[in-house]
Formats: sequence, structure tokens, C-alpha cells
Amino acid sequence: MDLTTAMKSRDELAAATLRMALTAITNEEVAGKEARALSDDDVITVLGREAKKRRESAEAYDTADRPELAERERAELAVLASYLPQAMTDEELAIIVASAVAEVSLTGATGGAAVGAAMKLVTPQVKGRADGGLVAALVKAGFGM
Repeated sequence: MDLTTAMKSRDELAAATLRMALTAITNEEVAGKEARALSDDDVITVLGREAKKRRESAEAYDTADRPELAERERAELAVLASYLPQAMTDEELAIIVASAVAEVSLTGATGGAAVGAAMKLVTPQVKGRADGGLVAALVKAGFGM
């Protein structure tokens, strides 16, 4: 529906981005040994992956001094962001991470095992709403690593 609207309004950027997203979803559906229907969570995961690609590409283009390409990637990211859940605030994320770190600390786990256990607690709560790299960095910082 949104693709049709973008095409009718001659919004080339939105139409191209939506086509790309639909292609990524279709590819995910047929990946593996047999085709499957994706759940809403699976679709959000695919869209999140595509958004991450756009973010990383924009940073790479900035580094390569290609502002016009970086701008295009950020515009595509904005289109994708409208289909993703609202991102968590830093405060919400800090509360979840602190809770997980405190819970894991009670078990006596240390080092990588503690980080892994905390990540297992945090990941389902923030899936699709926070960058995994940021979450991992916060968890490691919570354990003083």
C-alpha cells in the first residue's frame, strides 16, 4: 500500500527504499531449506538489519568524503525508521542494563560468562529498539570491562 502511494506521488526515494525492504523480506522468507512465512518480529529484524546497513554505509561515505551518497543513505534510513519500533531512550536502556547486571552479579558469574548471561537477559527486552553494539558496550561497562 505504501509502495503504491510512493509510486503515485512520484517519491523515487521512498519507492526505491520500500522495494529494497520488500526484497530483503522476500529473500529472508525463502532463505534456508524451505520457504516460510515471517512473523512480525522477523520482519522487524530484517528491517532493523537493513537500517543498520544504511547507518554503516552513511558513516563510510562520510569517511570517504562522499556527502551526497551519505545523504542518500540517511534518507533511506529515515524511510525505514518509520516502519521500525520507537527506539529506546538512553535512560530506558540504562535501567534495563543495570537491572540485568545486578541480577547476574548475584549469581557470582564473572568475566565473559557474566556479560553473556546479562546479554541473554537484556536482548529480548531491547530487540529492535536499541543497537546491539551499544547494548553490549553498556553491559561490559556495567561489569567494569
